[in-house]
Amino acid sequence: MVENLDELEEKIKGCNRCKLCKTRQNIVFGVGNKNAKIMFIGEGPGADEDRLGEPFVGKAGKLMDMAFEAVGIKRQEVYIANIVKCRPPANRNPEDDEAAACMDYLRNQVMIVKPKIIVLLGSVALKNIIGKDYGITASRGKVIEKKQITYIPTWHPAALLRDETKKIDFINDLKLVLSVLNKIEKCGFEAYIVGGYVRDYLLGIKSYDID
Repeated sequence: MVENLDELEEKIKGCNRCKLCKTRQNIVFGVGNKNAKIMFIGEGPGADEDRLGEPFVGKAGKLMDMAFEAVGIKRQEVYIANIVKCRPPANRNPEDDEAAACMDYLRNQVMIVKPKIIVLLGSVALKNIIGKDYGITASRGKVIEKKQITYIPTWHPAALLRDETKKIDFINDLKLVLSVLNKIEKCGFEAYIVGGYVRDYLLGIKSYDID
């Protein structure tokens, strides 16, 4: 494992682990606070991200920034990454082999940043991290615990562009993220790691433990 984000970003320059390397303009590594309490994980770069080398800078990213501002989240205080770091052609979903090729990089990012909460943006992030059997419609807005990491799935910001009614859900899920973070910090590390019903009692939340 690489010990810091700068070294990791340097390590993956020129990556050719999957076929996406043949069509990308830039590797989109990640951006934000290297010690963030909240980490957001999307599916993959779009055209604007591929061109600029930064995640969530297109229309969906601007909408996400507006939602951040509405609930008091500062983009520079969180960390943002994706399942894959190269743009899939025509913005299709990453294929399983592409996601698998990038997953070690993402795990390394999580281990370096050590966020207290990871927000999964959309179905691709949810299925690749929590499990293929999980659907975003049923899972969004829920607190999921896996291997002592707290996850909260929500809509991908691009879904909000297609369906404006999802904006309210997205805002409410971001409020939930802040509420859970506040409770984690108030209860301390012990409440964060005890797990199960004890943790739920201490935090005052309902969460779902999975292996």
